[in-house]
Amino acid sequence: MAQFDSRYTPATTVGRADVDEGLRAYMLGVYNYMAAGVALTGIVAYLVFSMAVTSNPGSAAATLPNGQMLTSFGVALYTSPLKWVLFLAPVAFVFFFAFRIGSMSVAAAQTSFWIYAALVGASLSSILLVFTSTSIANVFFISAATFAALSIWGYTTKRDISGWGSFLFMGLIGVIIAMVVNIFMQSSAMQFAISVIGVLVFAGFTAYDTQRIKDVYFEVAGNAEAAAKASVMGALSLYQDFVGLFVNLLSLLGDRE
Repeated sequence: MAQFDSRYTPATTVGRADVDEGLRAYMLGVYNYMAAGVALTGIVAYLVFSMAVTSNPGSAAATLPNGQMLTSFGVALYTSPLKWVLFLAPVAFVFFFAFRIGSMSVAAAQTSFWIYAALVGASLSSILLVFTSTSIANVFFISAATFAALSIWGYTTKRDISGWGSFLFMGLIGVIIAMVVNIFMQSSAMQFAISVIGVLVFAGFTAYDTQRIKDVYFEVAGNAEAAAKASVMGALSLYQDFVGLFVNLLSLLGDRE
């Protein structure tokens, strides 16, 4: 990923203008998939929340400390062991997706991406119980602006940032371990530290993954099926970066109910 000009421009039968146009179309496809995945996640989160919460005391099965009333569906989803299934399902699915992508058809890969985005939406529906809708909207736009700036930098920079990968991965593992520990400790100070480090890790991944996705294009250009699958996987990476950035920024900046 060091020097794009010297690695990819020599000895090719494709003109530079054609390469630029192909790369532009490829990256646009990645961003379109990613944006559609985020939109699907938001829609599913809202629909699940709408089914889980009620304003009618007669249909409420439980009342939360903040006054929100849960339906029977909401009680099962947010207070029973099913909440762990809801939390872990996207994690299990994304591992399955990553290992099976090579043997999937393009249509199956695309469908798997949409299923994953929907599962994440169901899992994230609980944030609507915790944070005000105004703060969620505000943090979403902050996250979108931050993501866009970092991704543009990752796309345009001539600096090789491929070496960031191992450090970012170690940071991500550390965040995950700390999150699991804090489930039992319930420390607000640790949660604050986790969120700060999480923002930094996913900010770094946004730039790193954008450059990596750009790099992958030159490996799959000319192979339509490989390029289509790479586009879906690239969208998955950026989708996860955006969601991670949003969730951690929300933990830091969001107003709680």
